Amino acid sequence: MTLNILFLSITIKKRKRNLKQIQQQEMVDQLFEQHKDRQMSIRRFM
Repeated sequence: MTLNILFLSITIKKRKRNLKQIQQQEMVDQLFEQHKDRQMSIRRFM
């Protein structure tokens, strides 16, 4: 009988973002919200 065991360790580190990346993410979030609002207004119309 053979028993194979695999040990795996995962390390999670918080990413450090610079100002440009933070601004880009805020812009993406804002655009996402705008599109979501537009979709909701179209659904209400129908």
